[in-house]
Amino acid sequence: MTPSAARGVLEAIFWKPEFQWQIREIWVLKPIRHFSLLRNEVKNAASVRAARGWYKNDGHYYADGDRTQRHSLVLKEVSYLIRAEMTLHSHASDPIFKYLDQFRRRVNRGQCHHMPYLGCREFSAYFAPPDGAETPIPRTDDLGRMLFDINYTPERSGPVVFRQHDSTGSAWVEGRASPHFFSARLDKGILRIPSELYEEVS
Repeated sequence: MTPSAARGVLEAIFWKPEFQWQIREIWVLKPIRHFSLLRNEVKNAASVRAARGWYKNDGHYYADGDRTQRHSLVLKEVSYLIRAEMTLHSHASDPIFKYLDQFRRRVNRGQCHHMPYLGCREFSAYFAPPDGAETPIPRTDDLGRMLFDINYTPERSGPVVFRQHDSTGSAWVEGRASPHFFSARLDKGILRIPSELYEEVS
C-alpha cells in the first residue's frame, strides 16, 4: 500500500480541514501475493452532453464502440497496520487531542465517512483498532520507486487539471497535479516514510 492510499483510508474514517494525516510507517502483516484481473470498461465517462448525443442517436448507447479492457496486477488478501501522525494546520482552533479522541472513537465503533478502499473503489478496505498482536512479515526488500502523493500546485495559466476544496474547505482552488515518488524499502516488513517528504510536497 502506498502512503497516499494509507492516508485515503484514514481520511475515509475521519477528516477535517483543521488537520492533515502524515503517514510514518506501514506494516505489512500478510505475505505479499498477487493475482491478475481483466476487466471490461468503457473509455468515456457518462455526462449530460453524452446523453444528449445518445438521445439524438435513436436514444441508444452502444458500448461496443466505447469498450476497452484493463489488465491489473492486484495484491491479494492484504493486511496492514498504519502508523500515522495528525498535524494541525495554522487555522485550527481546537487542541489536537480532541481530534485524536474523535478518530479513536470512530475506529472503535467502525464508523467512517465513506467505505475506505485501496486503489479502486471496488477494493473495499475493512478496519479495526490494533490489538497489540500485529507482527510484520520477516521480509526486507527494495520496492523501487513508489508513489508518495500527488502535489497540487495552483496555477493561473494553462489547462485546469484538478479542482478541489482548499485546506479550509470553504473555497475551490484550481491548478496542476503532479505525482511525487520516493525510493521505497521494506525493512523486516515495515515501510518507513521519511518525514521530509511532507515538506517537499507542502
